[in-house]
Amino acid sequence: MNITPKKINAFLLIKLPAAYFTGVRVKSISSNQCTTTVRHKWINQNPFKSMYFAVQAMASELSTGALVLKKIQESGNKISMLVTHNTGSYSKKATGRITFSCEDGNLVAETIAKALETGEGQVMTLTSVGKNKEGEEVSRFTYEWSVKKK
Repeated sequence: MNITPKKINAFLLIKLPAAYFTGVRVKSISSNQCTTTVRHKWINQNPFKSMYFAVQAMASELSTGALVLKKIQESGNKISMLVTHNTGSYSKKATGRITFSCEDGNLVAETIAKALETGEGQVMTLTSVGKNKEGEEVSRFTYEWSVKKK
């Protein structure tokens, strides 16, 4: 199966309905980058008239996780993946459409190659930056992913 935005978004509906119903969507994915979006609306708001932090976390995690899934698929091997740690920082109210982007595809490829070579679990830290329509950063997340050949 080729990993495409349409297939990942359908997967969200079945396996991660909270992300799907709050509006999280993959907009694009390539070997080096994954972009997700989510729009501030009633279902994902907080009491402060902006997007709830957990919705931003879902969108940002998806931008990193989808990239890992794509690289695993490209490797042709069975590899397990797990988030082992994450951090988030918020610098501006998230209103309107927020776009999260992870551009760490090369790091993912190197880490998976090392996991396949050594047979041992490997850890990588991926960053996803959320920006509003004006291009201003509203939040930044890091996810520590562990990958291991099954």
